[in-house]
Amino acid sequence: MRKTVTDDLDAFLDVLPPHIRQPLREQEDISELLEVVMDLGRLPQARFPKREVILDDKEVGEQDIEYVSSRIGDFGDDNRAGIERTLHRISAVRNRKGRIVGLTCRVGRAVFGTIHIIDDLVQSGQSILLLGRPGIGKTTMLREVARVLADDLGKRVVIVDTSNEIAGDGDIPHPAIGRARRMQVITPNMQHAVMIEAVENHMPEVIIIDEIGTELEAQAARTIAERGVQLVGTAHGNKLENLMMNPTLADLIGGIQTVTLGDEEAKRRGTQKSILERMSMPTFNIVVEIHDRDRVAIHPDAGEAVDALLRGQPMATEIRQLDEKGAIKIEKKMPEAVIARAVKAKQPYGNKLPELYLFGVSRGRLEQVAKELQIKLEVTADLKAAGLFITTKNYYRRKPQAVKAAEAAGLPIYVIKSNTPSQIRQLLHTLSHAASTGTAESLKLALAEAEEAAGKVQEGDQAVELRPYSAYIRRLQHLIARRYGLSSQSLGKEPDRRVRIFRDKA
Repeated sequence: MRKTVTDDLDAFLDVLPPHIRQPLREQEDISELLEVVMDLGRLPQARFPKREVILDDKEVGEQDIEYVSSRIGDFGDDNRAGIERTLHRISAVRNRKGRIVGLTCRVGRAVFGTIHIIDDLVQSGQSILLLGRPGIGKTTMLREVARVLADDLGKRVVIVDTSNEIAGDGDIPHPAIGRARRMQVITPNMQHAVMIEAVENHMPEVIIIDEIGTELEAQAARTIAERGVQLVGTAHGNKLENLMMNPTLADLIGGIQTVTLGDEEAKRRGTQKSILERMSMPTFNIVVEIHDRDRVAIHPDAGEAVDALLRGQPMATEIRQLDEKGAIKIEKKMPEAVIARAVKAKQPYGNKLPELYLFGVSRGRLEQVAKELQIKLEVTADLKAAGLFITTKNYYRRKPQAVKAAEAAGLPIYVIKSNTPSQIRQLLHTLSHAASTGTAESLKLALAEAEEAAGKVQEGDQAVELRPYSAYIRRLQHLIARRYGLSSQSLGKEPDRRVRIFRDKA
């Protein structure tokens, strides 16, 4: 789909002083102008996507500030004003006495076709949260979402327009929002109240909100979603992880809480006792990270994505990009941290387990459980080719020749209590989690390190601290300490949390 841009640029230029306006008109790329900055006692400056230019060698004076201020609407409590029937925004910088000493004059544009890349998500009826750095195009996309939902899909759309950013200045909304209705907000701290008012008074099917930034606004968004109204909004932050770390806005994606597990549950999960978990269902079903105007990253299930991040196992993200012909290219991309770990270890990233050598463990039962869990296994009969030796508690106690050979070769040994489906399932869960948070090679090294440390403690060392690893690998290291009849504990905070193996004092 071809994008069409409307910007009412002449109306923007007309409010600028002549000595600033004329040099701007002479710029070849004036159609790409982002904003004009006018600070008292400094040279006026124009900003373009890839450059900045000084517009005059005369410093900005009070008369220049007054020239612009007298030709635009009144400044609100948020120090923003506009030009009536346009999308242009003028923001004021004031001194301690409240006098205007600077202006940021931003060009507002309506870009038709800008949501082609997420059109299917918009039409799905699910609530969508847009994230991205300032100036990336979040508001422009919201404006187009409102028009498409109101005009093309015939839905009742209400825009809560706090600073008239979406539908422009004045009482008559800009045509870019189509038949969508606009509710203005008297002062920014009343946005949450107007959001609730929109639902209660005007029976919308969709509500559009720009810049959700306070706890009250997050709570209002949840109230709206619980009433079955589709939400499309923006929030501060470039990525989903930023939102999770923001205590004010984390509720938008379900909220984060600390949970203390019992000993048995922590052991079953292979985690420490205090963990982070999502509190509730997300307000927004879908999170879209806007990387640039033609490239986005999508989390189609916000709750699932948050859970995966809290477990330390970030999921592959759906990347969408528009090519030169306007066609959408879609790819799945693993998080950069996962790829970096894999490249460092020269291993392919993903859920890859080391080759297993089984002794006293049913291969048929193991493969059956692995099939149920959709885990790919590699079992070898060659001890030298194995990455992990698997046996039962009874066999390990007897110390048959195979176990002695594995220990002599320094091969990591995993001991399960018994040869039952539940024990095998727990084994595979633990190994697959460990592999997905690192690599087969790092898993092998971590277990070998624990074996070596346990040996040192048995030989006389009081305690040995291991290097930091993921929670799932640490669980395996704790098991190795227990197998040697030693004690162990986890120390430090993530990402430097590590295992200490020691001998109890008599």
